[in-house]
Amino acid sequence: MLPIRPTPFFVNKNQAFWRLQLAGWGGAMLLRAMSAIANDQPLAFLVLVLIATIAGFSISLVLAVIYRQLISKRPLVTWGTTAVLLILAASLHAFVDAWVISLYRSDGEASFPQLFIGVFYLDATLLGAWSALYYAINFFIQVEQQNDQMLHLENQATSAQLAMLRYQLNPHFLFNTLNSISTLVLLKQTEPANAMLSRLSSFLRYTLINEPSARVTVAQEVDTLKLYLDIERMRFEERLRTTFAIDPATHGALLPSLLLQPLVENAIKYAVSAQESGAEICISTQLVGSMLRIAVSDTGPGLKSEVTDRRLSGISFDGGEPVSTGVGLANIRERLEKAYGDKHLFETLEPPEGGFAVIIELPLETNAHSEGASELPIVAAAAELSGNLF
Repeated sequence: MLPIRPTPFFVNKNQAFWRLQLAGWGGAMLLRAMSAIANDQPLAFLVLVLIATIAGFSISLVLAVIYRQLISKRPLVTWGTTAVLLILAASLHAFVDAWVISLYRSDGEASFPQLFIGVFYLDATLLGAWSALYYAINFFIQVEQQNDQMLHLENQATSAQLAMLRYQLNPHFLFNTLNSISTLVLLKQTEPANAMLSRLSSFLRYTLINEPSARVTVAQEVDTLKLYLDIERMRFEERLRTTFAIDPATHGALLPSLLLQPLVENAIKYAVSAQESGAEICISTQLVGSMLRIAVSDTGPGLKSEVTDRRLSGISFDGGEPVSTGVGLANIRERLEKAYGDKHLFETLEPPEGGFAVIIELPLETNAHSEGASELPIVAAAAELSGNLF
């Protein structure tokens, strides 16, 4: 990593303006001085070059203040007014140059009008090039700012969509768990009901701490998943069997928060609940090259079950009528699509030993890759006093 992080040149527009202003007019003065020396002009002539440069520098500062107001106007007003100002500015610059030259060459043969016309073209060229560069840079900055705003809005929209998809999980899970607690209370089984409420409280505390679009480590996600399974195990007891095969190398890998809970919930609904003997759910993670592979499988009816289509679409049936749960595999697909685009894999399949499995592959990311950017440099005191000229 570089010891010094480069910052964009125009991140501080005032500072960039003064750097370009000094470099541009300094370069113009250097070229005119070298031309004077090459033409055997006396060293005293360099004073004229310095005065001409200071005049151009000062006039350009006035133009910058006016151009900053004109750039937001209609094109006809902007370019028409700029053309008139450019002629006036070049005339003023030429007047100053001609007057200084006439004082230096008091016995010269050229009259003041001749001197004025002679230097007008040079001064008009310099100020014209300066004006063109000023507008070009400002238009470039405006385009960059608009692009940044568009990216910011797109990121906000994506974050809002991810939050909406994540928040769909809580009401659905809450509904099922509260129903179970209500049943335990009606059966006067207070201790199991209290234990389930305690686990539910811990689980919901986790969901409130983490942002909807946050990414957590595999270790954190597995711990949360075990908390969820403890709640469900109170409902299904020995019918719900679980196995975790978590590769230690994947503990620090990042994935969207609560990504696995809907997959396990689906497995419980369509494998454990659907069979009198229950089912076993296996959650495994491993590294495959630069990808994190996650597999959630069960020993349920699998693809041969008549509820397969409902399972794949996230739709449940109650009394023969379809009822949308709003969660399930469709939710996971959309969350992954919003978070990773086409840089992920999502597959459903039937393992050779039967049952149902979901395979997810995500780009391998760790906390080291999510460090924030350095803060922008502070504005220099001189730039603050001068105002925003760009």
